[in-house]
Amino acid sequence: MLILECPYCGVHADETELHAGGEAHLKRFGPGSDDEAFEGYLFMRENPKGVHLERWRHSFGCGKWFHAARCTMTLEVFGTYSAQSLEPPKELVDKIKAKRPEWSWREFGAAAT
Repeated sequence: MLILECPYCGVHADETELHAGGEAHLKRFGPGSDDEAFEGYLFMRENPKGVHLERWRHSFGCGKWFHAARCTMTLEVFGTYSAQSLEPPKELVDKIKAKRPEWSWREFGAAAT
């Protein structure tokens, strides 16, 4: 069972208390964007084998959205952080790279650390 810590209220919640929201750090497109960019935002998602940054909502708790880093093969959770963060915290990136040196979160369309 997947257990994540909500960075806002500090509760360790299992996946039945949470709601998955897909890939984290996507660039949102609003009115006036071209059709190709909007189509990419809606339909093109990473589905990596390995470490992935995801959005989660503490549905049956504080109700806030947050980001989590976890391995899609082992379900190992590396940590969680605020959804307002534009990039994962350096400590979290260092923790992931210590176990998975080949990992780069820039692969997923985010800005460089």
